[in-house]
Amino acid sequence: MSPEQLSNYAAKFIDILIDYSPKLISAFLILFVGLYAIRLINRVIRKIMVKRNLDPTLTKFLADILLWALRILLFVTFISKLGIETSSFVAILGAMGLAVGLSLQGSLSNFAGGMLIIVFKPFKVGDTIEAQGVIATVLEIQIFVTKMLTGNNQTVFVPNGALSN
Repeated sequence: MSPEQLSNYAAKFIDILIDYSPKLISAFLILFVGLYAIRLINRVIRKIMVKRNLDPTLTKFLADILLWALRILLFVTFISKLGIETSSFVAILGAMGLAVGLSLQGSLSNFAGGMLIIVFKPFKVGDTIEAQGVIATVLEIQIFVTKMLTGNNQTVFVPNGALSN
């Protein structure tokens, strides 16, 4: 490669960098301001839910879902500002969501059961219940399973899908 070709490539690179730098600067500005705003929104939403005496498990879960939804929205905005076409990217995200949903059918029924238990509260932590042929005291209600302690000090995890049915 001759020095003249190298200088031509360097000049083209600098021209492209100068032309593209406003997009790059504004995209990163959107990214940093967006991340700060998401953190602030998440904190405010958590405080509101705690003040309203929502279940701690439900509070954490809803705040986490909001956090990831806002992050995905920010990422799509960021790449759109960089000049990348987002329609195919959003279609890929949708296809991935469908594939994950189909592959996790059993887990999703446990998740839905956990949400029903947390929202409607047919039992709470400390209650003694009979489920799946086991009589035990509820120690913790998680999103997918409920942790219980039997009379002979055995810890049992029962899927929430079965408990909600």
